[in-house]
Amino acid sequence: MSDERQPQRPEPSAEGTPPATGSGRPTGAPGGRPKMMVDLDPSGQVTQREPDRANRQFLNYAFFKLDPAFRRLPRDEQADIKAEFLAAAEGWLDQSAEKGLIQRTYSLTGVRGDVDFMLWRIAFDVRDFQDAQARLNRTRLMGYLTQPYNYVSMNKRSQYVNRVEGSGHGLEILPGQGQFLFIYPFIKTRAWYDLTPHSRQGMMDEHIFASTPFKGVRINTSYSYGIDDQEFVVSFDSDHPQEFVDLVHRLRYTEASMYTLRDVPMFTCVKKALPDLLNDLA
Repeated sequence: MSDERQPQRPEPSAEGTPPATGSGRPTGAPGGRPKMMVDLDPSGQVTQREPDRANRQFLNYAFFKLDPAFRRLPRDEQADIKAEFLAAAEGWLDQSAEKGLIQRTYSLTGVRGDVDFMLWRIAFDVRDFQDAQARLNRTRLMGYLTQPYNYVSMNKRSQYVNRVEGSGHGLEILPGQGQFLFIYPFIKTRAWYDLTPHSRQGMMDEHIFASTPFKGVRINTSYSYGIDDQEFVVSFDSDHPQEFVDLVHRLRYTEASMYTLRDVPMFTCVKKALPDLLNDLA
């Protein structure tokens, strides 16, 4: 399940989400709250910036739920069906060296009632997700699976974090480092976009600084403007669920959180190899 190509460090933040990666403080602000460079023209109407057509990674968080009818099949038939599904899922990665495909697998069995497992796929072409799903659709197990949630997003550089030492400069993410992955879709209120650039940046400075102590949580932020219903999908890699709970709780007290319209459903995903994940199902 591992990819051949090792991506660079992730872009650490997005609107309304902290760079909870333990990165350093901005230059020129030792001991105090961060002071970032403000984007005074986020709509691009003044500068008339050209569209960015650089190659970026797409992300797909695909959640699956098993029909209990599968568990009533004979054990030998279950094993054969699961082996077929495993071969199809891993076969997609045969192109990883050429295309830079990444796939991570997570179990939600016993954690949520509406989903059983999640496949986190990353590719530079959204059509690769169609190929991945088509391979699965041709297996017998998909006849027993539904997909209650499926999110698509794209990686891009945050406009709020650009002078943080050690925060990373690449636009490629490094996924699946922690034993747990916490995921949720995210939408800001329209009032957020009506604020002045300085107001938004000031709130994000507070939001970012409040998250600084949480060095055991690593964020992967992606953007869904125009390609899915939410505005962002955020996922947090960590080995410490208690640290993530405390981080989210602390951020409820920051001003930027008042401009969150929706940040549910939230998923607690446990990293697990696909064979073990499938054995959790039946």
